[in-house]
Amino acid sequence: MTSAPIHQSGRHFLQLPGPTNTPPRVSEAVARATIDHRGPQFRTLALEVLAGIKPVFKTASPVIIYPSSATGAWEGALVNTLSPGDGVLMYETGWFATLWFRLAAKPGLAPELLPGDWRSPVDPQAIEARLAEDRAHRIKAVCVVHNETSTGVTSDIAAVRKAIDRADHPALLMVDVVSSAGAIDYRHDEWGVDVAICGSQKGLMLPPGLSFNVVSNKALDACQSARLPRGYWDWHDTLAANDSGAFPYTPATNLLQGLKVAIGMLNEEGLEAVFRRHRRAAEATRAAVRHWGFEPQCRHDQAHSPVLTAVRMPQGISADAVRRAALERCNMSLGGGLGQLADRIFRIGHLGDFSAAETLGTLAAIELSLRHAGIPHRSGGIEAAVAVLADERGSESPALVA
Repeated sequence: MTSAPIHQSGRHFLQLPGPTNTPPRVSEAVARATIDHRGPQFRTLALEVLAGIKPVFKTASPVIIYPSSATGAWEGALVNTLSPGDGVLMYETGWFATLWFRLAAKPGLAPELLPGDWRSPVDPQAIEARLAEDRAHRIKAVCVVHNETSTGVTSDIAAVRKAIDRADHPALLMVDVVSSAGAIDYRHDEWGVDVAICGSQKGLMLPPGLSFNVVSNKALDACQSARLPRGYWDWHDTLAANDSGAFPYTPATNLLQGLKVAIGMLNEEGLEAVFRRHRRAAEATRAAVRHWGFEPQCRHDQAHSPVLTAVRMPQGISADAVRRAALERCNMSLGGGLGQLADRIFRIGHLGDFSAAETLGTLAAIELSLRHAGIPHRSGGIEAAVAVLADERGSESPALVA
């Protein structure tokens, strides 16, 4: 993509599905003076944040916070629970599921990827069937992505848990909630997830730099016998230090200051209201997309992501042309297609800290960009979005619970 002019008036619209816009209150907290990470002020902060983050994941289990990207938390989940040669069953929902699959091979695991079409959610029946074949229980973990950010598809995690149970298989369930935590209903304990993986830069409204493992008792038991090498990622060291409000290394103190504020903002709005706001923005965005004459990458009505919409361009039309026009004409960043979807789709983020006005502004800028790029479309998508947002009943879409 060509770069935007050196100076463009107005704020930059960061309409990616992550990193998302950081609210001013969070930015101010991150920008405060760095405090002594071994002093009493930090100890109070750490204990407050470690307790306060649990309701976001709807868990009573420990939440481990790393100074890293979410890729680090992926690795932390694997090396703390598994041993060389262990089988890991994964499902191909898109780019991030395949990245996790590739990472799992690096420490000496034996990952297996059930194929998908990059337009559909995880198929619990396929997981159940594969586990039923594994009578020797060589598969030690099932790893799935809750919200596949590359495709705009959300999977039913409760149904995956039930599939594992129906197969009467002891495999751990690991779930990537990087783009769902704090934005889509996720129930760690109720859904029987053993390890959740998360990052700070999406629904949690922080800059990149923190990642999370949410750890069940079953996962902690597996950690006792796991034989993959681990140092930095070791849960035992972190949990022992966390008991007294400390970390076994220098923590990201300023990001933790921001996390405290972000948790407070989620609590002030209320998680159910946060989820509803995201669903309504998604429905309004899809209404505009369909009015323009395009289709979402997700082909299943019940699996549309509340936090992003991936828009398929007709064959022969460049999705990146829309993104270039948006950046150059409107000072707005949109997500591009990843892997096999490069230049085939563009991705609209409606995630984190945003309002209905920002949703409409984003859609208006996209319609302008379509016109500027000379891409055939039906004008008037904004009116379709307004009709959705003006419906006072809001979104009543149920949580993905089987």
